[in-house]
Amino acid sequence: MPELDLSQYAHDVVTDVQATADAEGTTTPEAFTRRVFEDLERAGIVSNTFTAYHSAHGHLVHGYGIGDSGECLDLFVTDFDLDALESKLTKGQAETAFRRLLTFVRRCRDGLRQHIDESFDVYDMCAAVEKALTDVRRIRLFLLSNRVGTSTSFPPTEFDGLPVIHEVWDLARLHRHETSGSISEPIVVSFDPPLPCVSAPSSEPDHSVTMAVIPGQRLAELYGEYGTRLLELNVRSFLQARGSVNRGIRETLLHSPGRFLAYNNGITATASQVDFVHGPDGTPTGISRVHGLQVVNGGQTTASLHYASSRDKADLSHVTVQMKLTEVSPERLSEIVPMISEYSNTQNRVTLVDFSSNHAYHVAVQRITRSLWAPATDGSGQETHWFYERARGQYTDEVAKARTPAKQRTFKKLNPTNRKFTKADLAKYVNSWSLLPFSVSRGAQKNFVAFMDRISEAPPRVDVRYCQRVIAMAVLFKAVDRIAADHEAGSYKSIITTYTMARLALATEQRIDLDRIWREQRVSPTLEAAIDDLCPRVMRVVTRPREGNHVGEWAKKPACWDAVSRVPWSVPRDLEAELRDHPLDDEALAGGAEGDRGASDEVTSVPADEWYAIERWAKETHNLDPSQRQLTQYVGRRLELEQEIPEPQAVQALHARNEALSLGFVPGP
Repeated sequence: MPELDLSQYAHDVVTDVQATADAEGTTTPEAFTRRVFEDLERAGIVSNTFTAYHSAHGHLVHGYGIGDSGECLDLFVTDFDLDALESKLTKGQAETAFRRLLTFVRRCRDGLRQHIDESFDVYDMCAAVEKALTDVRRIRLFLLSNRVGTSTSFPPTEFDGLPVIHEVWDLARLHRHETSGSISEPIVVSFDPPLPCVSAPSSEPDHSVTMAVIPGQRLAELYGEYGTRLLELNVRSFLQARGSVNRGIRETLLHSPGRFLAYNNGITATASQVDFVHGPDGTPTGISRVHGLQVVNGGQTTASLHYASSRDKADLSHVTVQMKLTEVSPERLSEIVPMISEYSNTQNRVTLVDFSSNHAYHVAVQRITRSLWAPATDGSGQETHWFYERARGQYTDEVAKARTPAKQRTFKKLNPTNRKFTKADLAKYVNSWSLLPFSVSRGAQKNFVAFMDRISEAPPRVDVRYCQRVIAMAVLFKAVDRIAADHEAGSYKSIITTYTMARLALATEQRIDLDRIWREQRVSPTLEAAIDDLCPRVMRVVTRPREGNHVGEWAKKPACWDAVSRVPWSVPRDLEAELRDHPLDDEALAGGAEGDRGASDEVTSVPADEWYAIERWAKETHNLDPSQRQLTQYVGRRLELEQEIPEPQAVQALHARNEALSLGFVPGP
């Protein structure tokens, strides 16, 4: 996989943070802090995080978090530089930042909150830290920086008997974290001579397990050729060889290569098909070819072999690696492989959001959105994609694939960063619309679990219209988020946003015209004014918790939603005029239709005569692109001949039809 240049990544981060800060009327350090919080929460590294800036002589803090278990207190300090690559984050600067964080902890213990106005979110932070110190078992201090650190490893210390861990998330580490594999053709690998193996019989018809030994040099070459495509079904990125485990691997490779097989646990891999060489009695004795090879555990081993060979010039001729290879039938691949990865992976954490990457629902959403063009609304005529990041780091990977700066600019123009959304984002948008703000407030991981439970119970029909409406929810959510920032929601902005969107959906009985939002790619001025009126009313209830709860804890409770749902607010008359007569059908949004019909099935439900009519209308009115007109004729002809419509053409054809309908085309009787 081509790596995104670090300087380009640094530039992208600064540009994105500046744009966010300008749009939300906040500072660049706060925007950067929130950006990193979102990434770390999605990865399951932190949870329940809030930004809250406070500075005084001797201490500095930009945010805090309390782990889900309540056993860990996280404090964050941010170092953000508009010229990120002009200077390094020195060891002395990092030590000073950590010292200031610990001073803040000490002052919270000594009653700092008594000197702060209760109306400020900093008061809640001080109170939360003071209370947490009596309950937690450890403290983690995070330094977030968009500069490259000269030293990123600091020894643990203690505070009042609690272990204190220091985490540096500098530019290089953030870059590694965001990088992941891409979706591409299955990896097929031949072995000559065949790999010696022992095949274990299985009582299960959908998989079989083989134990083999693979030469270390061959495994290193495979990583050099395929990169992170080889790792974990492209679920997550490999954390480069900086940790103690990786250093141990390196030391063994350099000084005791013959003992590597004895010292190392090896790799766990999966395949969709394995070709064997058989002995005289028909028993498999060797592996000659593997189809769809994926390393689901042992990413550190695999990449460390490659880097030891390429960078350290280590001789791997005497290195062998044990491999447990599970052949999984293609129809069970997306179900079984994540379980193998989950149960066998003990080195680097993989989250539930990652494991769900290959769920049919997410595969369908990605397939459709990759070919779905959002209408141009800025007068340029340039349509764009909403980029659905089914697996972490796909966007970064696609940028990196566009090797030249010009091609990268073109990709970003067609796939703007502000139109990238992840699985966790999708769950946040849909659950907010579905009146579940307390679930959203529980954090990305828990909300995603709840979302997937709903998907499993009532699978939605994932088609073009479904994806358009989900994107419309994203547009609505982002509009509410901007307005919440205008009302100075501060560190509780994400909570205020989900509750305001849910209260709006409740008041309007979910009759907001999502199809119109999709066509216009924005909310109407009338809807925006209504949100502006509703938001502060919601904020007053959410930020005044009952029963002594902290705001963050209060927002997680259904009781909070019950209180917000009773906030007095009526739909303004001018907004009422814009609403649909009936709510959007549940089947199209929340489930009720088994499976995914796919774009091909939807295309076949439209008569061939209508496709021909769209072509004639487009020619007469000079609407649609020539390629779109040609496509509608192509679809009509294939339907007439009762031929199948390929999925990519079907998606594009549905887009052309939707655009024609939005421009005035009226289907015949």
